[in-house]
Amino acid sequence: MARLKVTQLKSEIGGKQNQRDSLRSLGLKRIGDVVVKEDRPEIRGMVNVVSHLVKVEEVD
Repeated sequence: MARLKVTQLKSEIGGKQNQRDSLRSLGLKRIGDVVVKEDRPEIRGMVNVVSHLVKVEEVD
């Protein structure tokens, strides 16, 4: 199964509560944090909410 590498590029300050919750659920706490997650619909949904704050790459 494919995996997603998610990197936080911008701050959550000033964002809506659901955006801050999505970042925290993904495991991102500060700018520059990187996590690798399984490519599942739940993860894609959270990434979609914060797409303007993160960079997403597919890794194998």
